[in-house]
Amino acid sequence: MTTSLVQIATPPAASSLASQVIEQLPVLVLFPHNRCNCRCLMCDIWRIREVREIRTEDLLPHLESFRALGTRWIALSGGEALLHQDLRGFMEVLRNEGIRITILSTGLLLGEKAAEIAEFVDDVIVSLDGPRETHNKIRRVRDAFEQMAHGIAGLRSLRKDMQIAARSTVQKNNFRQIAQTIDAAHELGLDSISFLPVDATSEAFNREDGWSDDRQATVTLSREEVTELSDGLEQLSIDYAEDFRSGFIRESPEKMRRIVHHFRSALGDAEPVAPRCNAPWVSAVVEADGTVRPCFFHPSIGNFYERPLAEIVNSDAALRFRASLDIESNAICKKCVCSLYYSEAPINSEDAAR
Repeated sequence: MTTSLVQIATPPAASSLASQVIEQLPVLVLFPHNRCNCRCLMCDIWRIREVREIRTEDLLPHLESFRALGTRWIALSGGEALLHQDLRGFMEVLRNEGIRITILSTGLLLGEKAAEIAEFVDDVIVSLDGPRETHNKIRRVRDAFEQMAHGIAGLRSLRKDMQIAARSTVQKNNFRQIAQTIDAAHELGLDSISFLPVDATSEAFNREDGWSDDRQATVTLSREEVTELSDGLEQLSIDYAEDFRSGFIRESPEKMRRIVHHFRSALGDAEPVAPRCNAPWVSAVVEADGTVRPCFFHPSIGNFYERPLAEIVNSDAALRFRASLDIESNAICKKCVCSLYYSEAPINSEDAAR
């Protein structure tokens, strides 16, 4: 599929409500299914017991909003999107609108759903937490790596041109194995890999009341470990220079150093710095229960089952939120690990969702 261009302005400074009206919403993140098939150490989504889904018929009232807002790229996240009971029908509705589809997945169901993915999906991003043993330990699924490898091979057999990338969450249980994680991405035949630090402080990922300090300490780094990570990344920039140069590692060495800064700021040893982001002005996140957020981490601005999306993103609550939001000083933004900056450039799902 060819990419196209869209003009998106830099986020405006806090200003009048009229200036905050969204006319284009090119990016949308949907959680088709709320549960997950992994039990990751850094996430509590797996604890959800009640199944919630955005049904295929629930999409239909919002198609006019997608057209009016120029929504052209939808990322299916969750939870595990591939657990959706009507995955083919769900994606077919989006594809019939000419919408680009990205799936973010644990990788466990890629083999089982390979035919549907090959038919409807433009690219896939899998979670990769380390080499085989480390990945399986963090995912708490005995053969998670093996299932993902099988699924990737199955997809490649159906669509040799399918873009399949990895995203790796750096945390206490894998920070010493970033090099081996890159090697594993090559072993799996992936097109690229990107890295981000673990989020342990927000209420996202089914952490309604947040985590205690003790629980956070199971995935965050100590001062000594942060120093070790910093030294390791400097060596990585030398040993994996070709992977940085080619773009196989999506971040530059400088961007990788931001992971160190994130952990240092979590320890109080550095001032947290908000990433460059315009997510609330160009995108929205719709969870399986209908909650609509301006991004993964900020409060709800409406419900997908109650009003059309075009009305929600331009509701009084949404306008007031955007008018008052100063990303550089906002406490939530300054702790963000998964920002989005969407500009006048071809759609690239790996870059746009960061």
